[in-house]
Amino acid sequence: MITRPLDLSSKLRPPPRSLDALFFVNGLLIAGFFMLFGSRFVLAPGLGIGFRLPEASQAVEGAARTMVVISIPRPDMVLVPDGNLNYSQLMGWLQQRSKEEKGFSLLVRADRRVPLEDISRIAEMASQAGFTGGVQMAMEPLREGEAGVR
Repeated sequence: MITRPLDLSSKLRPPPRSLDALFFVNGLLIAGFFMLFGSRFVLAPGLGIGFRLPEASQAVEGAARTMVVISIPRPDMVLVPDGNLNYSQLMGWLQQRSKEEKGFSLLVRADRRVPLEDISRIAEMASQAGFTGGVQMAMEPLREGEAGVR
């Protein structure tokens, strides 16, 4: 063995016989730090946990293929592939994307809590920026046994 020529094995501490209280204290401290300083965005970046699309009975029939997608989890916060933007920064981003990709439509994935006024404002920005394919609104189909639009 490698330790025999230098007699290093005699200088090692013996392994502990049982788990002492310090082991459990360290484990609890680590778990506490994760609970206190952890964020739901650290392990799962992107949309928040409570993000839900609106539901409509005609959601699947009206779907169209889009190449540019933005997500709106709450008012004045837009998630794009480049990062987070507010509404004032969104116009420049839309203009840049419409120059790169001509004739495409924009898919807006807005949470239910986002006011319709904000969605119409974004649709107007997209048409001004040059999205000639229009603006699609992402929706979930109604589940069985439910009627009407929520």
